[in-house]
Amino acid sequence: MKYFIIAGEASGDLHASNLMASIKKNDGEADFCFLGGDLMSAQGGKLVRHYKEMAFMGIIPVLLHARTILGIIKQCKQAILDYQPDVLILVDYPSFNLKMAQFVKEEMPSVPVYYYISPKLWAWKEYRLKSIRKYVDKVFSILPFEVKWFGDRGYTVEYVGNPCVDAVENRKHKKESREEFEARTKVGAQPIIALLAGSRVQEIKSSLPIMLEAASRYKDYQPVVAGVKSVDSTVYEPILRKYGAKIIYDETYELLQQSELALVCSGTATLETALLRVPQVVVYMISGGWLVHRFLELFIRVPYISLVNLIADKWLVKELVSENFTVEKVCAEIDRLRVGEEREKMLREYDELIELLGHESASDRAANAIRKAIEERRLHS
Repeated sequence: MKYFIIAGEASGDLHASNLMASIKKNDGEADFCFLGGDLMSAQGGKLVRHYKEMAFMGIIPVLLHARTILGIIKQCKQAILDYQPDVLILVDYPSFNLKMAQFVKEEMPSVPVYYYISPKLWAWKEYRLKSIRKYVDKVFSILPFEVKWFGDRGYTVEYVGNPCVDAVENRKHKKESREEFEARTKVGAQPIIALLAGSRVQEIKSSLPIMLEAASRYKDYQPVVAGVKSVDSTVYEPILRKYGAKIIYDETYELLQQSELALVCSGTATLETALLRVPQVVVYMISGGWLVHRFLELFIRVPYISLVNLIADKWLVKELVSENFTVEKVCAEIDRLRVGEEREKMLREYDELIELLGHESASDRAANAIRKAIEERRLHS
């Protein structure tokens, strides 16, 4: 079968690549065409566009790069028409992917459209559910609470487990000792505070200086930045130079498993940090300051921004957002989590979260569910 897959950022590239590997177990003749990244490319197939060319976040960057974005949309549509896929699989990235879902349903109505890692409609932009009803044949959910959320609104989704569980379990250097890690990466012997500042340039520029300023105040620890190779090194260099901090590229899991604490820019990384049982402080800087933050709160429908708290449905980790994301408040959280009962409590609650997510391979379950959905569709056509 021919699979067209669209993933628009680093986490999507990771989870889509694992899904591709699982699809190949079921389909020895699987052929792929995709928008994604290096991990998807490693699975084979044709790369139409790299996600690093699509990583625009915020109203102003999107407007400034409107011509580029429109060009990518046009190129993707043409690639789908040229490829003539048997199925379209969308991975998160809703602003782009829902346009592609509509295009396929209008131009190629016989091609099923499946969403793996659905848009976070429960947080905001619930109006997108209308597009999903109209253009998406089935959603394969990675968050347990989404089954009820969608179900309450008359749309059935299937929970297939969380791909972060697979990714963490299958990480490189899983059994690496601290001594081996130090020899390989040239980090020092001091305890590590891992700094995960996101994968987008805007996130890194706004968050990393505050993270480093806070972490650098603890002379008995060393801050180490989890770098992303898809981001040009010139983004990191001036910030790192100021604090003399070390950066390790594309080994976030390996860094976390050797860390005592983590400062994490909100996103998938918050869940990955929990799965690796590293006490964390979640941070996020909203462009425009407190006024924009207050405005956005009018539209955001959930009390949390981190996946950890959303899945646990309680305040498991501290979230410092916008005007609350300050050096002093980050340091207060580091102090709270260095040793003692608060640290142990967070680790116990991590264990409960891990059990809730389950231990089965989400990628295998999703691949099997997609195959079953295609077979059922063919039987009824």
